Amino acid sequence: MNLRSHLLAAATALTCITGIGLPVAAQSFEPSEATIADIQSEMESGRLTAEALVQLYLDRIEAYDDQGPGINALITVNPNAVEEAVALDAARAAGEIRGPLHGIPIILKDNYDTADLPTTAGSDVLAGAVPPDDGFTVQRLREAGAIILGKANMSEFALSYGRLGYSSLGGLTLNPYNLGRNASGSSSGTAAAIAANFAVFGTGTDTAGSIRGPAAVTGLVGIKPTLGLVSRDGIVPLTLSFDVAGPMARTVTDAAIALGVIAAPDPADPRTLESETVEGTDYTQFLSPEALVGARIGIARDFMGGNPEVDALTEAAIATLDSLGATVVPVEIPEVLQSPWGYMAPAVTNEFQPQIEAYLATLPADYPKTLSDLLEASQAPAIAESDTPVNPARLEGFEASLASGGLADTGLLYSLSNLIPAVRQSITSIMGENGVDAIIYPTMACPASPVYTVETDDTYVCNVSDPYAAGYLANITGFPDITVPMGFTEAGLPLGLSFMGIAYSEPTLLGYAYAFEQATQVRTAPPTTPPLP
Repeated sequence: MNLRSHLLAAATALTCITGIGLPVAAQSFEPSEATIADIQSEMESGRLTAEALVQLYLDRIEAYDDQGPGINALITVNPNAVEEAVALDAARAAGEIRGPLHGIPIILKDNYDTADLPTTAGSDVLAGAVPPDDGFTVQRLREAGAIILGKANMSEFALSYGRLGYSSLGGLTLNPYNLGRNASGSSSGTAAAIAANFAVFGTGTDTAGSIRGPAAVTGLVGIKPTLGLVSRDGIVPLTLSFDVAGPMARTVTDAAIALGVIAAPDPADPRTLESETVEGTDYTQFLSPEALVGARIGIARDFMGGNPEVDALTEAAIATLDSLGATVVPVEIPEVLQSPWGYMAPAVTNEFQPQIEAYLATLPADYPKTLSDLLEASQAPAIAESDTPVNPARLEGFEASLASGGLADTGLLYSLSNLIPAVRQSITSIMGENGVDAIIYPTMACPASPVYTVETDDTYVCNVSDPYAAGYLANITGFPDITVPMGFTEAGLPLGLSFMGIAYSEPTLLGYAYAFEQATQVRTAPPTTPPLP
């Protein structure tokens, strides 16, 4: 039995120790596809408790993550989740409601610091590393009443290098819609867990599409907020020039509620102090089925052509937007921005070493303190000769960062001071010249690709070199981008549509995404993780 299984057994056993068990009404509550509103209504009526709900999700994790299809979405299950739920039930009974997430079980990507659970970024080297305190975003989630049910697997240190959803600590996360396809990266575990109904919603991070890609291929809503809207304090860094934190949920409404909780200025992250973040904003106020009436939206067809089914569903989405009152016009993305990874590469390579070392300095003394130490430990026989060694390309990424010029690198400085502002101005000008409030595109130009262990799959069609390319523009500019389900391929693979806008246009984008979601209602739960008997 692995550590996660031990923790899951401990959490389950604690329910038995309390002697309460599931009330009759709770036994009939089906957690699959349940929303925050559904759950709060049941809890307010007394028909459901947080304790019972936690146990229902733990049962699903045991049945489908550890056993059955073996989705392998989670690295850690919180052994204290039931106890925390009991305390929240007692608070509710006493009339004390912490906030909109009171009693709501959630999943964190395992690069979010938690003072009571390890935070590993998927690295076996960091196994068991418990940070000194909760990160700012985790604090806000707990203060709003959320229960951290577990920590999700991820591409190691948030960069996939070809092995999407793989880490040396967590192994490979599978896509619950097709076990031979990946759950994208790097927020793979969160996406798979929420799609499979292991919790109500989850958190991810997005440096280069890592919230939106996983959300799109698992039929979820994913919000990549404006850079500075949500604090990165207490999140293992990849590249702070682009890193953002955001929610992943099964509905736009739940994602909007979560965003309202976590969006707040934080002195520990200066970018939030420079932003237009308004603490306590209720983003659900911007959700209306009529939000698209009179909207003018650009379609970036330059990012189409990767897959015929993706293109067909994108065209169908355009027709839906038109039927809902929007005017959709073509916008042209300059050729130099159609393959934008080159604008990001200098920061990804040069920033990692100093930023990860600043993070490692906060961990207990027996963990690596330098990137060189981390590399050496990652290559040690105990890991290198295990069943889940570190992805060789991830090790090469460490080496490239060690050989780089760091924060003083002239290429990085030129990129930050000239290239990135130029891209931001270009996208702003394109939107202004075309009079559009948002640009849409297929979140992924192709469906989920085969897991890296599959050598050939003739059913996979992808005619572009980088199906993530469109999403990089929101990272480079720092602009918000929201993906929402737009349909399925004939083989049952989910696809997503992205709405990107200028900085702090989340209210507008959420309105558009909600109206589209309500009109289409395409999300269905995965076939591999049905309701339990």
